[in-house]
Amino acid sequence: MSKDKFLGEFEQFVLLAILKLDEDAYGSKVRQLLSESIGRDVTIGALYTTLDRLEGKGLLQSRIGEATSERGGRAKKYFKVTAQGQSALKRSKQALHSLWKGLALKAVH
Repeated sequence: MSKDKFLGEFEQFVLLAILKLDEDAYGSKVRQLLSESIGRDVTIGALYTTLDRLEGKGLLQSRIGEATSERGGRAKKYFKVTAQGQSALKRSKQALHSLWKGLALKAVH
């Protein structure tokens, strides 16, 4: 493995949600998908802190969409996972797979 840092669990969830949402990946949609998929209610502040951090690491790119009347004239900020972000996800998946391989959890009483 290289010196690249591994992604945290929540960072992985956010990147995967953005990949799933594709062209429709903006804050409230990411938050909604996380709630539906993993049952985790995330504050919008915590989500945007993570999005900003991932973008700062070069794992995400953002763009500002058109202003919409439904948002009082404000524009949505859309996110896209970069090639570097996809590589980081693959590394994390491979590392987890390697650790899980051959492991059977025992029942805890």
